[in-house]
Amino acid sequence: MKTNKLNIIIVLGLVATIGILIAQLLWTKEAFNLEEKKFSQRTHIALLEVVKKLYQGTNSELPIQNPIKKIANDYYIVNVENDFQPEILEHYLKSEFTKFNINTDFEYAMYNCQSDEMVYGNYVSLGDKKTIEKSVYFPKHENLVYYFAVRFPDETSYLLSSLRFWFVLSLALIIILLVYVYSIYTIIQQKKYSELQRDFINNMTHEFKTPLSSILLASTYLNKHEVILNDSKLEKYTEIIINQSKKLNSHIEQILNIAKSDNAPMTMNKKEILLLPIIKDVIENMQLKHPNLLVKINANETILIKADEFHFTNIIYNLLDNSIKYCDENPTISIDVSEDKNKTKLDFSDNGIGVSNKNLSFIFDKFYRIPSTKSNEVNGFGLGLYYVKKICIQHHWKIYAKNNNDKGITISIELPK
Repeated sequence: MKTNKLNIIIVLGLVATIGILIAQLLWTKEAFNLEEKKFSQRTHIALLEVVKKLYQGTNSELPIQNPIKKIANDYYIVNVENDFQPEILEHYLKSEFTKFNINTDFEYAMYNCQSDEMVYGNYVSLGDKKTIEKSVYFPKHENLVYYFAVRFPDETSYLLSSLRFWFVLSLALIIILLVYVYSIYTIIQQKKYSELQRDFINNMTHEFKTPLSSILLASTYLNKHEVILNDSKLEKYTEIIINQSKKLNSHIEQILNIAKSDNAPMTMNKKEILLLPIIKDVIENMQLKHPNLLVKINANETILIKADEFHFTNIIYNLLDNSIKYCDENPTISIDVSEDKNKTKLDFSDNGIGVSNKNLSFIFDKFYRIPSTKSNEVNGFGLGLYYVKKICIQHHWKIYAKNNNDKGITISIELPK
């Protein structure tokens, strides 16, 4: 994906997530205002019912004007214009508030015209279903004689508790936004590291191509020399230099092609090839470098597989090279090839130092090197077995490793027919 497209997607995703979060917070605020309005309406109706109950059994008529006045969000004044008893008032308040589902604590007080002050203040807890003795102060109201006041000290927390779902949803959106921001940060960091890696590979491979071209040119000229042509052994060694230089050049070209883009897939030129000649060719080249290498092959000469010859050769080379590097004695490798109607199986067993069971599952990971003294002695980047597994995946093959009973490990590759 191009950088501009990635940046656009990141910005759009961030704007969309922030927009949804802001909208959610606004909806939560509107929901709170709506709950506050509904609470005020229920309280108004409940207090009106209390006034009606107080007028029952009296000769007085209900006042024409609305007797309920809202002084503040949690404070109401009710003009009764009739004498009433505090115990009766409290009973009616509790019953009507419960009836209209107003399940929060309240406090009330009555005006005493003789002393010109609010008296008999009381705090009522509907949650505990019992009255709590508490000091209550209410300011008096001018121009009214028979009235009482009601206050809801916990109205805000009561309304907020009814919006638990909205707050949980808002919290979830905030967490999603934080995860998104962290993910974007991680992507940007990975992209930066990927660009550094790609630049390093480009520079490294270009630096390799110059001396490699000189080696190819010199070895090709050397191979035409009469002294070389008259000595079969020298001619063979020169041909090995040329062939291996060409193979190394192909490796470099492949790395360059992959480094051009992070999403560039490896192209596989799959065809039917004889298995045994490729294995023998790799072993022959390896024994030139490691004369003490002993490889035992148990395979039918007519076995055919469908694979990319170049990459399959690299698989054999990497597996043998790995077994040689991690061996404390003369390396001995057994290659067993078996066939059935469903698959062809290759087992590469060595007599190396082996791998602990807890580290065995990580040997195919990128840049992974087993923590041991031998690993510190051997130069490498932990890419050999990673490359082998990647090629196997490209071919839809199965690869796995297990420890041998006596010494070393066995790496198996299953090729479905």
